[in-house]
Parts: sequence; structure tokens; C-alpha cells
Amino acid sequence: MKKAHRSTTFSLKDQLFNAERIGYLAGLFADADASFDRVGFQKQANRGLKKLELKQRIVHIAQALETCLDPDFRIAAKQILGALPPPLDPQRTDDDFGDFIFAPLGEWVVRNGLSQQYLRQSLRTLKQLTMRFSMEDAIRYFINAFPDITYTELEKWSLDSNYHVRRLVSEGTRPRLPWSGRLKTDPARPLTLLDRLHADPTRYVTRSVANHLNDLAKTEPLVVLDQLMRWQQLDLQDTNELAWMTRHSLRTLVKAGNPDALKLLGFRTSPKIEVLNFQVAPLQVKPGETIHFGFDINGLRSESLLIDYVIDFVKANGTRSPKVHKIKQINIERGETIRIEKRHPFRANATTFTLYPGTHRLTLQINGKAYGTLTFEMES
Repeated sequence: MKKAHRSTTFSLKDQLFNAERIGYLAGLFADADASFDRVGFQKQANRGLKKLELKQRIVHIAQALETCLDPDFRIAAKQILGALPPPLDPQRTDDDFGDFIFAPLGEWVVRNGLSQQYLRQSLRTLKQLTMRFSMEDAIRYFINAFPDITYTELEKWSLDSNYHVRRLVSEGTRPRLPWSGRLKTDPARPLTLLDRLHADPTRYVTRSVANHLNDLAKTEPLVVLDQLMRWQQLDLQDTNELAWMTRHSLRTLVKAGNPDALKLLGFRTSPKIEVLNFQVAPLQVKPGETIHFGFDINGLRSESLLIDYVIDFVKANGTRSPKVHKIKQINIERGETIRIEKRHPFRANATTFTLYPGTHRLTLQINGKAYGTLTFEMES
């Protein structure tokens, strides 16, 4: 089957790791220590960089750094800390992930400090680094290698005054952290840490806690539901914030129509409604074009409704893969009729998703329950 053309206009790896960013990192080390081989480091770090993928570039820059720092880990760790810029703005509460160019420093700590001998200093170094860029990937190596000591340290960090350090406790222990390997420890072990972090005053931390629970819900839904109900009873977090966290934590379960998750959010799994006039157009579409669909909802009693739609996309092998998309949450009164209309564009040049020709299915999903399915053709 033919694939849609992929976009070549933007490269995340080139934006995050390039000669300019390497020059910035080299300048930090040179400013902190006049003996640092700034030119040599830049030559090594830039050599062959463009051929590498994103995570490979992190390792590559860390390897270049190894040849320019002191061979003694304890001294080299101090060199790294001495070169760091000031921590990220402590007055912010969200959307401050930091500078990716510091990711190789975490990789350096893993490569050189993952031992009993250097464990304490490695953890102290990661704590300082995460105030400049999240060390969520690096800390996982220490959790796997030295779980008891690392978790003891994470308990202390959960009370730290810096919210980036507190976030690392949740993010670094996520069961399914993107771009990172799996943890070997019991996925329920971090729950005592989340008990403390769920009441955090910063959205950056609470979003991580919610994402953590969403990961866990994929394998342990009852554990997650119990955790959220306990937090409601504890009443330690702002009511609106905890409601947001609950919705965010249960988003995968809601998409799957989990009745307990829907009930916790206040939705009936069998709402008394009628869905009429469900239509989609056009019936043939190409990558880069858009489908439009609409339907009417009649309320047979007052209901809170969570309205989604599912597209079963054709895969390369001809099978279908469902993807749930949100429409909106509404309240409908008995006897009321509400018209819903939606458009769904199909990007022709998506870098992470390929459109294949064939018969696609569009299904309405309200409170986790299917309310009609239509088909349309994706042409090449």
C-alpha cells in the first residue's frame, strides 16, 4: 500500500541537539574552568552528530564529555555542578521542562556513577541537574540498581522546596515513562510517595502524579480507582485541582469505557438518551482532507455526558487500530435536544502517524458506550 508523504520541514533532534547548543554547553564548562578543552569537546560532540537519532545524540555528547572531564568521578561531578547555570525559575508552577542540552549530563552520571561507591554523590548530582532539566530517565537506572537507597532519597525529595525535585519523584517512578526503560520494582511502591505529592500546590507536579496514575491504570485499574477515592476522602488537595487530576488520571480507562472510572467521574454508563441523524461526509477522503460529521442527542432524563468518537484506522497489514478522540462534556436536560457537529482533519505529512487507504470506521462513544458506526474510504 502507498504511504502518505512524510514531512521533512521540522526535526526535533536537530532543534534540541545541534552545534549551537553544544557550543552553549561548552561555554558553561569553559567559564567555570579555564582548563576545560572547549574546542576539543565541541569537535568531538559535533563529529557525526547529524547521523544520530535523538537519544543517540544524548549518549554521543555524554561520551564526548567523558574525554574532557577529570577521570575521577568525584572531581568530574563537581566540575559538572560548577558549570551549571542557575536553577529554573522557582516562581513558576508549570510548563518549565528545562533545556534538553543538559540531558547528556544525566547520561554521564549514569555511565560513570552507577555504582555503590559513587551512589550518594550520583544522586546529589541528579538532584541538582533536575533543577535545570528533568532527570526522569537517569534516575530510573538508580531505582533499578539500588532500589532501597534510591527510594529513601526520593522520600526526602518529595518534601523538597524545589518543585522540579518533587516532580522527579513522581515522573521518574512512572510505570510507563515515554522514551525510557521499564522499572524492575513493584509498580505499587511509589504510591506512598504519590500520597504526599497529590496535594502539591504546583500543576507541574500534580500533572505528573495524574500521568503516573494513568500509566498504572493500564494494568492496575482498581488500585488507581481506590487511590483516587482515598484522596477525595483525605481532602488535602483543592477540590477543583483534585477533580482535574482525577479526570486526567482516568482518561485511558474512560476511553475504554471502564464503568467504575465513569461512575467516579459522575457519568452513568447507560444514559437515557437517543442519538439521531448521525451522518458523515464526504464518504471518500484523501490524506490532507477533512471529514465532517454530526448527530443529535435527545435527553430522556437529565444526564451528564462524556462524548467521544473512535476512528478505526487501517494499518499497513490491512487490519484496523482504534483511536479515541474527545469531543466534549455536556449536561442535557430531559426533553432537550442538542446538535453536535465535528470535523476531523487527516494530516498528510504527520511525522508520527501514517495514513493507509481502505475502509475506516467512525463510532460515536458516549459515557463509554457505542452509539452508532459509519464508514468512509481513505484513498491513496
